[in-house]
Amino acid sequence: MREIPSADGIAKAAKAAQNSKGLPPVHLWNPDFCGDLDMRIARDGTWFYLGTPIGRPELVRLFSTILRKDDDKYYLVTPVEKVGITVDDAPFVAVDFTVEGTGKDQSLHFFTNLGDETTASADAPIRVVRDAETGEPSPYVRVRSNLEALIDRKSFYRLVEIGAHEERDGTSWFGLWSGGQFFPVIPSAELEG
Repeated sequence: MREIPSADGIAKAAKAAQNSKGLPPVHLWNPDFCGDLDMRIARDGTWFYLGTPIGRPELVRLFSTILRKDDDKYYLVTPVEKVGITVDDAPFVAVDFTVEGTGKDQSLHFFTNLGDETTASADAPIRVVRDAETGEPSPYVRVRSNLEALIDRKSFYRLVEIGAHEERDGTSWFGLWSGGQFFPVIPSAELEG
């Protein structure tokens, strides 16, 4: 196995791979796995290297552009190296959103902590996972490929204000419309209880 590159080495390779046409094509790169890097993304979206928060937002943004998820593991990928990193929950946090239209014709446009934008749709679904013990919801929206953003609490409360009830397979659900899709959040009966 090759020596695990440093964060500086990964950053240099990522910068060299950048182009002016958007995100690097990490889905096309298949370099050898170099091992795991001591890098972690906390649930609140903070990136850590060697246990210390990365204080340069432009460096975190650069790393986020070469992030890829294969199966259940996260990697930073360049044309010549692939290193594993730890993600506590989701790699992004949706910190705000805007609404265009109303009802079934509305679109929800989300903005992440790292400057990504996504519109909830069939290709970028919203999903809600509930804690088995507490029932506490954790809402997510897909940002790109199979990378998701945890929707922050203030945004989720605002989303609940514009939710609707819809019938799905004989059950009434409370959820959200966006991009012509209905995303169920919770059975309506649980809201009434």
